Amino acid sequence: MCGICGIFRGHGNPVSMDELQKMTDTMIHRGPDESGFMVDGDVGLGFRRLSIVDLEHGHQPMTNENRTVWVVCNGEIYNYKSLRNQLMRRGHIFTSNTDTEVIVHLYEEYGIELVHHLRGMFAIAIVDLNIRELFLVRDHFGIKPLYFSQGSDGLRFASELRSLLTTSPWDFSVDEQALWDYFTLQYVPTSGSLIRGMQKVPPAHYIRYHHGVLSMTQYWAPKYQPVYDKPESYYTDAVADALERSVRRHLQADVRVGSFLSSGVDSSTIVALAKQTRPLTTFSVGFEDADAQFDELVIARRTAEALGVEHKSTVISSSDIINRLPTMMDSLEEPLGDPSALALYFLSELASRDVTVVLSGEGSDEIFAGYPIYHEPKSLAMFKYLPQWSNPLLRNLANMMPHGVKGRSFLLRGTTPLERRFLGNIHVFHEETKDILFQKHAFGLAPDATYRLTDPIYQQTAMYDDITRMQMVDLHTWLPGDILFKADKMTMAHSLELRVPFLDVDVFDVASSVPVEYRVRDNQGKYVLRQAVKQWLPDGIWSRPKLGFPVPYRKWLRESMHDILRDAFQSSKFRHFFSEQYVDMMLSQHRSGTRDYGRELWTLLAFLMWEQAFQARWQTSATAHQTTTTPVLTTAQLN
Repeated sequence: MCGICGIFRGHGNPVSMDELQKMTDTMIHRGPDESGFMVDGDVGLGFRRLSIVDLEHGHQPMTNENRTVWVVCNGEIYNYKSLRNQLMRRGHIFTSNTDTEVIVHLYEEYGIELVHHLRGMFAIAIVDLNIRELFLVRDHFGIKPLYFSQGSDGLRFASELRSLLTTSPWDFSVDEQALWDYFTLQYVPTSGSLIRGMQKVPPAHYIRYHHGVLSMTQYWAPKYQPVYDKPESYYTDAVADALERSVRRHLQADVRVGSFLSSGVDSSTIVALAKQTRPLTTFSVGFEDADAQFDELVIARRTAEALGVEHKSTVISSSDIINRLPTMMDSLEEPLGDPSALALYFLSELASRDVTVVLSGEGSDEIFAGYPIYHEPKSLAMFKYLPQWSNPLLRNLANMMPHGVKGRSFLLRGTTPLERRFLGNIHVFHEETKDILFQKHAFGLAPDATYRLTDPIYQQTAMYDDITRMQMVDLHTWLPGDILFKADKMTMAHSLELRVPFLDVDVFDVASSVPVEYRVRDNQGKYVLRQAVKQWLPDGIWSRPKLGFPVPYRKWLRESMHDILRDAFQSSKFRHFFSEQYVDMMLSQHRSGTRDYGRELWTLLAFLMWEQAFQARWQTSATAHQTTTTPVLTTAQLN
């Protein structure tokens, strides 16, 4: 795991080493072991290294024999050994045992078509000096981040947003569409950024930059192609085999490897398989204020004991959260209304004291259909048999019912088409609620603006059943935008490399061949996965329901964090942008227990903490560049 960055001006103006040094200095936590640079006129690459494979020779940027192709890579190529052997048979000469050098020679052999040979997690920059061309490549699922910005001085890219913001003064202007989307989804969409002009390379895409022209190409797309008329054992055997092979690949390292361990089937499976190959330490986290029914620590300890692995855990208090909240939010770089990021931050800190690489279970719920929401199509099936004219009547009836009344949500969701009720795993503020929150006048956006993110996915998956369509939405939005986003940011804040064996292309190919009735069955998600892995797990673990880093944030917002949120809102430059009356109502009703606004308030708090962190960063950048303009955090409508 590393940090990469670079500048490609493309019009003759030279790149200075000082610029690259400043960019890499902001990412020391991603690669504390060493730095590396390449400058050739108007192009430059920077690199921060976290040494994991071939500790002595894995320096980057890497180049070919005649120094015409240069590569920096953040991540791991798990099939690099077989690729290396193939390339050696074709006459390529290697000077190291690293995966990055394989990318150099793959480019010599295949050009940008090399993307079809890679298996792993990666963000890659390739510079071809022969034709003065730059390629930026991101892995299939979006495990590793890659930001870029294009302006009059060319193209800049980096593993982290802060690296792009450090080398020149920038206008702290918020993208209105991204902000609107954030308050719906609790995260900024996959290809965007909350700061205008800053973008992300989407998963499974590469960018080509040549003569000042940027083009983007998608090189892979997830597809579900079920194989029917097979016995259950056919699917469970295939899943078990794919997982065993994937975990072995993900254990490649010349440093200590550990694993996160919760109370569920995903992390337990990874631990059970990994410990067959090498000694393993596992890590768990809990909270002082957590309800006993949501405390994973006891079960995690028992699982570790049953599997025969070393286990370490820590318990976090609300004061720990309050003291570290600004640092955690700054580490995220963008607002994220997912409170489980807090647990992941402290869990990563714990693990980083003992290991450099950690395995985790992200991706299983998306590819094997593990979320409870995937049961909804079955529970709402009765509405398909009602006449169409009854839907508006039932919806009106539901709208007349008070919030919290049993049956209201059922009627609303049952009479709403899937394409409008499911935007992904989390839906915080609905469109009509955002109209109130933002006082309607704040945005010049079309109604239902956020649906532009999911409408193309639904159009492309019209032939699928509803559960598979929901999985496809989550694979394209929720997984990279929330799950993998926080996984990278929170682990890298502690110089810890996180690997996710479920998000392996070969594992996905097997999962996508499983018919939906073996993914969700008997009111149980991930059915085929559970049946496949129960051979390796203690009794009861393979069938346990998902908890997913339960964080008692609702209680905190009624108590210690109530005033923190209120004060942050009162001091925000965005205060007049929101309806103060609506925010006060949410705070009051949540504190009194009249209504649960925990998710909405946490999403707002995350945004306000992000504002504070990045306003401070703006001031630092402005001072460094002797900018006299007062930093103003604003959208175009507020100017």
